[in-house]
Amino acid sequence: MKKLLTTLALLLAMPVFAEPVHICKGQYAFCGASGTTPTGKDIAVLGQIFKEGMSVCPVMTGEAVANFTLMQNSCDAPKGKVWSLFAALKSVPQAPSWANAPTVTRTFVTTDKPGGGMSNMWSMLCDIQPKKVNGVTLANCYGPMNESPWTNDPVPVGATFVTQAIEGSPNPVGGRVPARVAVKLETKKESK
Repeated sequence: MKKLLTTLALLLAMPVFAEPVHICKGQYAFCGASGTTPTGKDIAVLGQIFKEGMSVCPVMTGEAVANFTLMQNSCDAPKGKVWSLFAALKSVPQAPSWANAPTVTRTFVTTDKPGGGMSNMWSMLCDIQPKKVNGVTLANCYGPMNESPWTNDPVPVGATFVTQAIEGSPNPVGGRVPARVAVKLETKKESK
């Protein structure tokens, strides 16, 4: 039921998202279950400046959803790099061991405490790491912290997001849940 609500939340958010969405096939980084570490640098996204974060993400192969505006209208990444894209995966390699584990979608609310923000790695460029970890190819992905993947707006403290990063992951990669869906998710959580 939670996956259905998450998918619904993402679909409901799409009408406000004006960027061209495409399906890419091939290698991509999946950051939906990763946390993010601030780099101390800034990053520009569609003319706005945000604090930059770095997520370590497993490299997957298959079909994934992409924002072509951020990718120069192409699924092709430069040599040694991949795009960080989104796919509905039931399991992915996850930190710290990078063993394959089921993805669990959860909601979280942003705070102003260290690690309490969120990050957006969707359609950001990643550097493939030269060595595999536990047999998994990983990529270092760089993207904005506290930036909405749907509107390019700064994310306020107290906003509700969905992620597949485990509880306690700093600044998890996520997407904002529309207010009407967030209320339903919170109501469902309280009734358990």
